[in-house]
Amino acid sequence: MAKYVMALDQGTTSSRAIIFDEFGGIRASAQEELRAIYPQPGWVEQDPEEIADTQLAAARGALARAGLEAGDLAAIGIANQRETTLVWERETGEPVGNAIVWQCRRTAPLCEALRDGGSAEAVREKTGLVIDPYFSGTKVRWILDNLPGAQARAERGELLFGTVDTWLLHRLTGGRLHVTDVSNASRTLLFNIHSLDWDGDILRELRIPRAMLPEVRRSSEVYGATDAQALGGAVPLAACIGDQQGALFGQACFARGMAKNTYGTGCFLLMNTGEQPAPSQHGLLTTVAWGLPSGTTYALEGSVFVAGAAVQWLRDELKLIASASESEALAGSVPDTGGAYLVPAFVGLGAPYWDAEARGALVGLTRGTSRAHVVRAALESMAYQTADVLRAMEADLSGALPELRVDGGAAVNDCLLQFQADILDAPVVRPQGAETTALGAAYLAGLAVGVWNDPEELAGQWREERRFEPRMDSTERERLLAGWAKAVERARGWEGA
Repeated sequence: MAKYVMALDQGTTSSRAIIFDEFGGIRASAQEELRAIYPQPGWVEQDPEEIADTQLAAARGALARAGLEAGDLAAIGIANQRETTLVWERETGEPVGNAIVWQCRRTAPLCEALRDGGSAEAVREKTGLVIDPYFSGTKVRWILDNLPGAQARAERGELLFGTVDTWLLHRLTGGRLHVTDVSNASRTLLFNIHSLDWDGDILRELRIPRAMLPEVRRSSEVYGATDAQALGGAVPLAACIGDQQGALFGQACFARGMAKNTYGTGCFLLMNTGEQPAPSQHGLLTTVAWGLPSGTTYALEGSVFVAGAAVQWLRDELKLIASASESEALAGSVPDTGGAYLVPAFVGLGAPYWDAEARGALVGLTRGTSRAHVVRAALESMAYQTADVLRAMEADLSGALPELRVDGGAAVNDCLLQFQADILDAPVVRPQGAETTALGAAYLAGLAVGVWNDPEELAGQWREERRFEPRMDSTERERLLAGWAKAVERARGWEGA
């Protein structure tokens, strides 16, 4: 039996493919960059063809680098950027327009109208989500409103909706599959996380025909196989998982109360809450973590819209650094920010604020504020936003976090992780393997075809690389957090001011 599993890790800024062996080690990987399109302020799009083409190119590249063929793969698992919304023609498979990316805020007026109409509480109870432009449902409504004839076509069953996982499965199988998994479905604002089915009341309110929606399956099961021409042979497609849930699985957070934080374009803190959804009273999301044959696992999540993207902004727009890797040394060259705070609310604020009208703010500047202080403030903003989410999570569950497992691009930054431990007053643990999102998808696919037997076996493969213990005194911690809270208030409600 083939012992290699390929993970397709389709993210916001790149499409990657990683081939893992039966011990969770990486045999080979390949990556293709992915463009973002900004038609106007607050709008973010991507080309659906580019999403599919770069992902297929990465898969072929990883096979070539590994010296393997399709027949050497036991299965393929997909981890994907979530909430990004695509609509395509059922008959031709052609997209009707660009994908609307999760970061896009164009549906803020529609969300406000829904909230004003009294829908917020019912939607939260059913979906575990808040009404926000972040999620897919209002994006679908926008497409049907703004593409001539789209509503009638959708009602006739001529148009299909999917998140990125569904789009990739469609393309990899030559259009044979129109499937998603419970984790991705739970991010659409259209899915009832209690009945584990599309919610008829919400579909009626948003006037989204059920015929557009994909079939919802478990996160770990064989959905079908790739077309032979895609990779040179048929390979079982055996897992789909939203990227952040994938990282939770890859970090082996299988027990209730275990949590991970991913520092990527955004920042995403998820805590396993077990077999029952845990409602939040503090601005967090209740979401499906994954679905296995043994049952469904839920999580609490705090989503931060801008994390690593703030460092990209320093590099690309302000030209303060030449590369993201330069940020650690520059931030470490000063002991603190000199009182400066950066609130990177470039597309509003996510959890626990959910303020679509917030905008970025750089405050507390003095004549002595230097480039290094601003760079350090950008790194610290990731830690502060994570602390906001974790405090809300601890309040919802009435307990302190024993440790936080971390991953993502910025998790290589020791300066950031030490400050994170300090501001949380909790240990921060970095694993040996950095590719936790892809590993989670690979694990789920491997479980479906028998490469691994159960999550307990996978937990035994997890290894700690470094642990960061808090060393800041409580007075300093509270002073810094109070300053951050003031900075956030300056940024909130800006667009409507």
